[in-house]
Amino acid sequence: MTNLNFASAHQLAQMIREGQVSAVEVLDAYLAQIAKYNLKLNAICTLDEDNACTRAKFADEALARGENWGVLHGLPITIKDIFETEGLRTTAGYIPLKDYVPQQDATAVARLRAAGAVILGKTNMAELAGDYQSTNSLFPRANNPWNIEYTPGGSSGGSAAAVAAGLSALDLGNDFGGSVRQPAHFCGVYGLKPTDRRISTAGTIPEVPGMRICLRQMMTVGCFARSLEDIRLCFSLIAGADIRRPDVPPIPLDAPSNKSWQNLKIAWIDEWEEVPVSRETKTAMHNVVQKLSQTGVQIERWLPPNFNISNILNLYSRMAAYVNNYAQPKDKYNIRRSLELIFRTATQGDKQLRKLGDFSRFLPELLNPSLKGYFEALTERDRFTAQIDTALEPWDVWLVPVAATPAFTHRPAWSAVDIDGKLYPHAVANGAYTMPFNLSGHPAVVIPIGQTQNGLPMGMQIVGKRWREIEMLAIAQEIDTVINAFRNPSGY
Repeated sequence: MTNLNFASAHQLAQMIREGQVSAVEVLDAYLAQIAKYNLKLNAICTLDEDNACTRAKFADEALARGENWGVLHGLPITIKDIFETEGLRTTAGYIPLKDYVPQQDATAVARLRAAGAVILGKTNMAELAGDYQSTNSLFPRANNPWNIEYTPGGSSGGSAAAVAAGLSALDLGNDFGGSVRQPAHFCGVYGLKPTDRRISTAGTIPEVPGMRICLRQMMTVGCFARSLEDIRLCFSLIAGADIRRPDVPPIPLDAPSNKSWQNLKIAWIDEWEEVPVSRETKTAMHNVVQKLSQTGVQIERWLPPNFNISNILNLYSRMAAYVNNYAQPKDKYNIRRSLELIFRTATQGDKQLRKLGDFSRFLPELLNPSLKGYFEALTERDRFTAQIDTALEPWDVWLVPVAATPAFTHRPAWSAVDIDGKLYPHAVANGAYTMPFNLSGHPAVVIPIGQTQNGLPMGMQIVGKRWREIEMLAIAQEIDTVINAFRNPSGY
């Protein structure tokens, strides 16, 4: 019989609909996996076992009556603890929210429920989504299922770990600077960051309930899965206009161009010159290019004209400073925590690399923001988006590393990361390859591409054109078939 814990989400949902297995049986398999492994992974921070069991039972009864709730009928899934879930505690790993129980689902959560999903629980994360690890003051740190001494990444580390270890069939995450893509890379699963504003962010923290809606740029909602088919399915369910967020445009999903494989034009780059990647990351990227070249596809090393990563990261940081100034709470605890993180990233790591990731230079704008400065940053962002739109026009997709390194061992928040003997500031090591596409708004999906010598997974971003996610995912599927690098972690 199929291993229920590691079957793909769409396969499981089909099996439930066709009566090959009951929703209760699938849920029981996941609950057993959670009971066995979650204590060491801390991937799931709030388990909703009683309600999930009731919902799964109702799902089976509905099928017996001939009712079909949707394509996810009876499928157990998890939700990152940053999304509001009706009647289920939502904390974002933030102490003042430790007892917060929302009265309404986030829009993306509501759409998955409407498709028949069973919400199994909430997954662990970085406090207020503010780190590339998944530690907070409420729950034990999340650990990487490939090696628990390593971080699963952040801020959606619990999401990626849960999907990788078979604790969940599918998970919902969000991405402001790599929070879906970096954990997917660290945990060896698939992760999607869609086009900016493709999916409603209604009901998403770190805008603590009651605060202004400030994260109107660069914040996206994405998903984690063990197959690209599942990514496409989840995306198609949660994308689209939302009355709660009028700035989400009613743009229909695209259709694949159906170009032949030989007529595709694929660009690739193995590193930004200013931010070298680890030797193993570079080798893995070159292996991908070699495999694809052998199939006859057109593939070429490429970087957009005037692509200056220092200027890009500066602009991203300015934008982040403006929106987070009003999105983040101003209590003493959070201010002190934020200043500690800024200090670490400004003082740790190679001096030259610190210039790329020194957020302290934006303290004046954080402390005294101006409308003029915000509009100037928005205008520069528009120019950058147009620049990348134009540059990508001749290409079907662009292959890019996810981070400068594979997963690293646990460390204090925002501490420097050693890459082949050189210390990289935390934000540079983890965000230099993801932040540019939050800034430009372009979609990207992460697929596994191999493993390090010590058995840690590595992923790669496949970047597509804005509003062309379905085409990007179709091409990613063909690339994934050639590379064939997805593996489940051993021992689960």
